[in-house]
Parts: sequence; C-alpha cells; structure tokens
Amino acid sequence: MSRGHSVQLSGSARRRRRALQCLLLPALQCVLSVPLRAATIASARLWPAQEYTRLILESPSPVPHQMLSMRNPLRLVLDLEDVDLSGEIEQLPRLVNPDDPYIQAIRIARFKPGVLRIVLDLKTDVNPQLFALQPFGPHGNRVVLDLYSLTPPDPLMALLEGERARERDLAPSEPLAPTAPKLQRRPIIVVIDPGHGGEDPGAVGRRGTYEKNVTLAIARRLKALIDSEAGMRAMLTRDDDYYVALNARVQKARRVQADLFISVHADAFSTPAARGSSVFALSEHGATSAAARWLAQRENEADLIGGVNLDSREPMLAQTLLDLSQTAQISDSLRVGRSVLEGISSINALHKGSVEQAGFAVLKAPDIPSILIETAFISNPEEELKLKSEAQQQRFAESILGGVKRYFAMNPPLARARVS
Repeated sequence: MSRGHSVQLSGSARRRRRALQCLLLPALQCVLSVPLRAATIASARLWPAQEYTRLILESPSPVPHQMLSMRNPLRLVLDLEDVDLSGEIEQLPRLVNPDDPYIQAIRIARFKPGVLRIVLDLKTDVNPQLFALQPFGPHGNRVVLDLYSLTPPDPLMALLEGERARERDLAPSEPLAPTAPKLQRRPIIVVIDPGHGGEDPGAVGRRGTYEKNVTLAIARRLKALIDSEAGMRAMLTRDDDYYVALNARVQKARRVQADLFISVHADAFSTPAARGSSVFALSEHGATSAAARWLAQRENEADLIGGVNLDSREPMLAQTLLDLSQTAQISDSLRVGRSVLEGISSINALHKGSVEQAGFAVLKAPDIPSILIETAFISNPEEELKLKSEAQQQRFAESILGGVKRYFAMNPPLARARVS
C-alpha cells in the first residue's frame, strides 16, 4: 500500500466501528456534562457585638467569593461560587439578633447557576472587611466578613465621659462659687483583658465550661470592683462574646494610657491533676520553664483560631513593640505580678509560688506593666467547679484587686494630671 492512500475498511469493520461509537459517545458526553462537586458550607456562624459583628462561613475546601456594597436600601452582597444551598446556610437568617447594631436581616437565594448570594440588609453604614482563613486547629477553611462602625468609639473618650458622669453624680447639690481651672490627679486606669472570645473558646473543661465565658465573668466582676474604688477606673478589652486580636488588646491599653494591663485566663493541661493559680510576665530572653513556654505558644496561637485579618494590621506596630526596650516594663510587671500572686494565694492553691515569664504577645505593651493571670485549671474537675461558681468568681476578682491595690500603694503611677 503506497503512502497517501486512505485505508479502506471492510463492511464488517465499518459496522463494528459505528457500534463502538454508539456505545462510547453517550458515556463521554455524560462525563463532560457533570460539573465538579460543589462545596458544602459545614457551619455558618454570626457573632454580634457593639464593637463589630462577624459572619463566618466554614467549609472543608476553599470557597471563591466576592462582595458588593449597595445603597437604597443599605446592604452588602456576598456571592459564593459553586456552593450548595445547605441547611447550615438556610438557617443563617434565623441567627440575626434583633439587638445586632449592624445587621437588620439576612436573605439567601441562588443568584445564577453556580453562584449563591447572601444579602445582608444593614441598619447603618459600615466598614466591611472580608478575608479568608486557612484551616487551623478545629476549624476548616473560613470566609470571614467583619462589619465595623464607620466611626468607632474612642475608648479614652468613653473612659473620660464615664469619669465626668461620676463626678457629676458626686457633686454637691448647692452651687459653688466659680473657681479658676485647676489640675487634678487623673485616676489610675486598669485595662482588664478577658482572654479568648468569639470563635476562640479557649480551653474547655470536662463539664463543657468555656474559658472565654469564665474569663469574661471574672473580668466584669473585677471591673466593677475597681470602678467602685476612689481614684481607680477600669476598661475591658472586650465586653461580650467576640474575638479581639492580640495586638488590638495591646493597642486598646495604650490608647487609654493604662497604668496596668491584666489578661485573665483559665487554662487546661493534658492531665486533670494539674491545678493551682499562676501569674506570668513578659520575657525578652526565653521562658522560665517548659510549661510557661508551652502556654505562651498556645496563647499566641489565639489569633489563628479566633480569626484575624492579617492585611489590616498596622505594619509598624509589631516591629515597634519588638524594638523598644522593655526592661523597665518587665521589672514593674514582676512587682505587680508578685503582689497579685500573693492575693490569689489566699483563695486558691498556687501552681507555682513565683511569677513566671514567657513571650506572651498580649503582654508586649512597652510602656505598661502587664501580667497574665491563669486563675485556675479548667481541666481540673474541682477547679472547673470553682471557675463556674459566681461566688468563687467574685473571690478571684477580690483577690486580684487586693494585689493591685498593694502594688499601687507601694508603686504609685507617674503623675499624669488633667485640667478639670
């Protein structure tokens, strides 16, 4: 057979080829027409708070997404590509809290083939931040939408307004003769940081007690005690169940020119036998024990669990905190830590009788004495009961206050007067 000539098939061969085509082509067309498996939203969560509201969609695989902002009426549109309309998504509108300061309602519909649309009807203009988180710890891939106020409250102004209101309440009923402006000593400001919150429950006890709830309860009690003291005021880094980034906790303390920063925790260990209270200060040169190093590493991973938009971090903050010498801050932190540890020892056993040190990110304010208190081990059944008890929470708060007052009695803060 010469080149260029076509191959001539016999009649029987042609019939066999046509039969094979009839069998294969429909199967091939069927395979090509089936789309790739759509992603499933395994969990949809909403965390409303005055500071910001957070919407979280969690899935086993990454979900392509985009956001649109619309007006008349105000709303945000979140489009998810190749996502099934699962029960978790469908129940999202029922999660909207009537007291949510930002979201009025949520609507869900199939926008077009391959795109699921979530519409957030808003009560007010917001500053939205949309970002994705990779799997970490118990969480899978997360799409996170944070809604912030366009004019976030200034914590220092809020503190000053509270002080002015208190002064008005204590003012004499009879009008006094006008006097010239005078310098008055500002109150001692203590920032209390309830650990964890929102997506990050912290440690969990065997009875299901969440560390984030215990720390907030104790912090609220401690704040009330401090506010009742003459010449002292307290501020919480979070006053509800939401997550605050570690660096944001430090920024809040610096913004109100705090004289002391106290981070409240209730940790867990691998064995239920671990018990007792501990107090920690920052270390520049490594942890004072393997346990302190392990604990600091766990606490510093909180941002990965709680969920932080890394693109929104102030780029110079971390470097500034690392570059500034913190020798004086650490020295003061050890002093207040010893005083607080002494106070706690009156109501609970101590895990270790001295203040430990490690590289806790939340203690890195270079100009504020800062301590982290592990009130008790939530993994210990007996101490978990203490942490759940309102009476014991009050005792923890009172013992911490006692230590704080002893410290300031011996180490008064630098005079920072204000004009009244």
